[in-house]
Amino acid sequence: MNWLQEYQRNITRRYFFSQGSQAIGWASLASLMGRDAGAAETSSANSLVKTNLTHHIAKAKQVIYLHMVGGPPQMDLFDYKPVMNDWYDKDLPESIRKGQRLTTMTSGQARFPIAPSKFKFQQHGECGMWLSELLPWKAKMVDDMVFIRSMNTEAINHEPAITFIQTGNQVTGRPCLGAWASYGLGSLNDDLPSFVVMVAKPTNTEQVQAISARLWQAGYLPGEHAGVSFRSAGDPILYINNPPGVSTEIRRKTLDGLKQLNELTLQQIGDPETRTRIENYELAFRMQTSVPELTNIATESEATLKLYGDQVQKPGSFANTVLLARRLVERGVRFVQVYINNWDTHANVAGRLPDQCRDVDQPCYALIQDLKQRGLFDDTLVIWGGEFGRTIYSQGGLSRQNYGRDHHPRCFTWWMAGGGTKGGTIYGETDDFSYNIVKDPVPIRDFHATVLHLLGFDHERFSYKYQGLDQRLTGVEPCRVVNELLA
Repeated sequence: MNWLQEYQRNITRRYFFSQGSQAIGWASLASLMGRDAGAAETSSANSLVKTNLTHHIAKAKQVIYLHMVGGPPQMDLFDYKPVMNDWYDKDLPESIRKGQRLTTMTSGQARFPIAPSKFKFQQHGECGMWLSELLPWKAKMVDDMVFIRSMNTEAINHEPAITFIQTGNQVTGRPCLGAWASYGLGSLNDDLPSFVVMVAKPTNTEQVQAISARLWQAGYLPGEHAGVSFRSAGDPILYINNPPGVSTEIRRKTLDGLKQLNELTLQQIGDPETRTRIENYELAFRMQTSVPELTNIATESEATLKLYGDQVQKPGSFANTVLLARRLVERGVRFVQVYINNWDTHANVAGRLPDQCRDVDQPCYALIQDLKQRGLFDDTLVIWGGEFGRTIYSQGGLSRQNYGRDHHPRCFTWWMAGGGTKGGTIYGETDDFSYNIVKDPVPIRDFHATVLHLLGFDHERFSYKYQGLDQRLTGVEPCRVVNELLA
């Protein structure tokens, strides 16, 4: 959506004519450029853009982003480091650490003893990707996946790190990736939001991090592009069903009255948030029909349910949530964000990591196969990763069978699949300690630029005017599209 469309959507009749000498100029400009100056279409039912204004042909039309809250340990899952077996309980060399900062949880340790992964690794697929024994289902599809072993971030603690990876900045208050996708691509379904967020429940809950709704806000973008949170139990959205004794007709009449009052306020004040409120009420009314059908997984075949595993029938489980994510994109939701907690393995890696992998491994495999079977894989970008990685040295006690790992922003692994990515790609390398990147680093801004490129946007041109600046997801620092990851 360009600046003229934004102006046309937000301006009120009273405000327009109050502009005096500029009013005729604006009218002339609009006339010269035409109503379709931006080639966008809108619906009376939903003002989100229907025909996207991408800069080039998009390879991905929708996104399912699976965020592992807490930071999975890359050397126990994806970044195989057999040399570390010879370094067991030896101190991390200063030549490797290079004075890099540590969190306060380990900075006071007298030693930084190396903790080799206790899990076995094996190569898989034509690409030869090394995977941990904890990921047997992913091992079956490595040639469909893109592995980025050289992700890195600027933040070392959870809140700034997860904010940075969601919004491109460690300071809260900016639009997240899902809001940018909604703003740029708009909706494919009048009866569902363009951006949906779900929080899955892990089996193990030893170290659960706080997850704030600030992570899926619209920031300075129009409010309707914020993520709509679906609950994991009970009604997916609070108050979506009519109260006892209230019929649909009464609900409709009530909403019509509220709409008239809000429209009066909009005409008097011109606050875009009032328009957002009107649209949200209308969307909620339409969702009363669409959401119950969406969440009724009993309509899925037995083969599909079996594919996702034993937990798929359990509301709020990762398997159940990922199946709902597939149903959402199937119905035209542009961006689905799924969070699952408990990856913050400061201790008891041996006890917690197998639980985490059992929660997510088979459902991720099922999601990719399900998208393929339904012809959605090529158009749907699947993203998996946490906000940072973990240290090769142990936090706290160390034994051959168990250890803990602190936060590590210098290198970690993410993977993607579908949506125009080049399956079977292994990108980036780290040193023998999985501590520093030695080849092909991928900073967060480069990753964001690459995702926007897959969605059809030039990250340097995809912006929103706010406080006199052309604001961008990727900010003003240099970054690039990582073309090596693209098909």
